[in-house]
Amino acid sequence: MRDLSRRRLLALAAALPAPLALGAAPAAARPAFAQGEAPAPGVWPDRSLRVIVPVAPGGSLDILGRTAAKALTGPLGQPVVVENHTGAGSNIAFDLVARAKPDGLTLLVGSDPLTINPALYAKIGFDPVRDFAPIAELVRAPQVLVVKNALEAKDLREYRRLALEAGGTTTLASQGNGSIGHLGGILLGQALGIQTTHVPYRGGGPAVVDLVAGHIDSLLVTLPAAIEFIREGRIRALAVTGAERSPALPNVPTVAELGHPGFEVVTWQGLLAPAGTPEPILTRLHAETRTAMAKPEVADNLRAQGFEMATGSREEFAALIRAEAARWPAIVKASGARVD
Repeated sequence: MRDLSRRRLLALAAALPAPLALGAAPAAARPAFAQGEAPAPGVWPDRSLRVIVPVAPGGSLDILGRTAAKALTGPLGQPVVVENHTGAGSNIAFDLVARAKPDGLTLLVGSDPLTINPALYAKIGFDPVRDFAPIAELVRAPQVLVVKNALEAKDLREYRRLALEAGGTTTLASQGNGSIGHLGGILLGQALGIQTTHVPYRGGGPAVVDLVAGHIDSLLVTLPAAIEFIREGRIRALAVTGAERSPALPNVPTVAELGHPGFEVVTWQGLLAPAGTPEPILTRLHAETRTAMAKPEVADNLRAQGFEMATGSREEFAALIRAEAARWPAIVKASGARVD
């Protein structure tokens, strides 16, 4: 994608809402957007849409967000622009969308941190169930444990031995505090009986780049963020965290088959809008998203990158988010993870 000029970047930044304090009142407390102010469904959308991605460019969410935006631009008849809003474990992006005008023009590519963070952070400015309108679950994907090529470990057993010998100094990075990689790393450490030093990044993309450069020892990250580097031999994959091997990396074993039965950490990723978005707009977005993502040129490309395509209704996606919001507090508490 062509770099934007400095002038255009500054103009874009000036047009964006200022980041909101994490300790602010929940988004549901804001004045409701009057239904009559929303564009009429017959003429919607009447201008460009923006898809908010809560991580830096290069990560799996960024890949998915750009794929979805490109796929939706034609059917919606308006440009769909991706904006990366990083920081605070994705909370800045979540809060931005929760507080956006519910007119269907601001969308979020969300994933597990949306439901994990309320249990992980002492102060939060949104509610994952109350403040968002689910549109469609798009994909699922396992995490992958990858190491720098200079690390001696060629498999999970050797990784465990090296980590024990290092006495907790082996670095294990993730795509951010509270990410599925962060908590998955804690669960993996408990399963292996090892201690590592967590290094959080603002997305999987920057973490993979630093792993390739040898600045960190290992990384647990959503598979699509690392798969091309694995295929090119620039980093080494030791295991994936799905219940079964990934079709995209059939030679890489699962953690479960390496002596830890039942170990499974799989991320969901999907499209959401602010709560209060008119029902006709949500219905159209769901239908257009399902049609666009099912096209062979889109679905086959995502599968090749390690994603598993998700299907289902808006109601099923909403049920998943409710279940995840109820599930994670106990896991976070048991892990001992906490971010002030």
